[in-house]
Amino acid sequence: MATQRLYFIDALRAFAILMMLQGHFVSGLLDTSTVDTSHKVYRVWLYFRGITAPVFFTTTGWVFMFLLERNPIKGWQNSRLKKGLKRAFELILWGYALRLSLPYFLTTGRITKTFLRPDVLQIIGCGLLFSMLLYLLFNSLGKLRPLLFFAIGIGIFSTNPLYTNLTFEKLPLFISAYLTKANGAVFYLLPWLGYVSFGAGIAVLMPKRPKKISYWAIGFLKLGYVLSFHSTDLIHSLSKMLSSTLLNEIANNNFLFIHLGDVLMLFGVFMLLEPLVKQSLWQKIGTKTLSLYIVHYLILYGSFTSIGLYKFFHQSLSWEVAVLCALCFTVGVTALVLAYPKYMKPLVGRLTKA
Repeated sequence: MATQRLYFIDALRAFAILMMLQGHFVSGLLDTSTVDTSHKVYRVWLYFRGITAPVFFTTTGWVFMFLLERNPIKGWQNSRLKKGLKRAFELILWGYALRLSLPYFLTTGRITKTFLRPDVLQIIGCGLLFSMLLYLLFNSLGKLRPLLFFAIGIGIFSTNPLYTNLTFEKLPLFISAYLTKANGAVFYLLPWLGYVSFGAGIAVLMPKRPKKISYWAIGFLKLGYVLSFHSTDLIHSLSKMLSSTLLNEIANNNFLFIHLGDVLMLFGVFMLLEPLVKQSLWQKIGTKTLSLYIVHYLILYGSFTSIGLYKFFHQSLSWEVAVLCALCFTVGVTALVLAYPKYMKPLVGRLTKA
């Protein structure tokens, strides 16, 4: 079976991971007293930093469901399920490993509470498991599946006020931390799995390789624009029509649908740019997102050793220094990851044999 790649998604993932690298650096090391946080440039930066996670979760659902769908062997015999399980547990294990502080563990014999709270890698891994569940449960529904996946996503987003502050106190933290933000985790299943469900729906609805990709791009741009700039008013109107306090709460804090619109518009932009990014350096970066995440985490937060840039420069840099260093950090981590297979891996091999 010929290899097919969604090159525009690779490019979009590259954009998201680079935004994440500089975003983590600046947010962790910038002394905010040196900047006007109400300044338009800062607000734009903060906004774009906020859409990187929705991009990753939506593309998780899209890419994995795309891979499942293009395999002619359906159901449990689909070989992609086994590969997906392996990848999901790899992400979950890496997520915990990067949170492990060996000095604390060796001196106290205990693990920190932050270790038990999942981060983005664990939730992306769970997103893969969720995509497999959707595939297996609803594979027989055929053309109805996209509508069902979109309905699940809308349902998760539309009930956000009902579960966002639930703590599930009777459950151990190891489990409850996965469920909602009330348990102190950085990322959690609800509402982020909503983006995964939307991505899975798009994968099933859209042809594997659309002939007129520009039409789809324009469709994503239009729908994304409506969600980003008009969904709040639409939900407000609907809440008044139905006298729904739940919809009114959603409209007053409508970040989920707005960011979904942002993601769709980015899909449209990168689909139009696909001829320029196909098999380019930009696209190659998008295939190394896990490696980039791991390396940046080790350097910035000091995984295992607890010795990283964050320890020495936490919220201490002026904005000029933070911007310059963030650029160097992003370029340096990217260059290190891209150079490793060709230059550093052979060197490491020779050194270990010496």
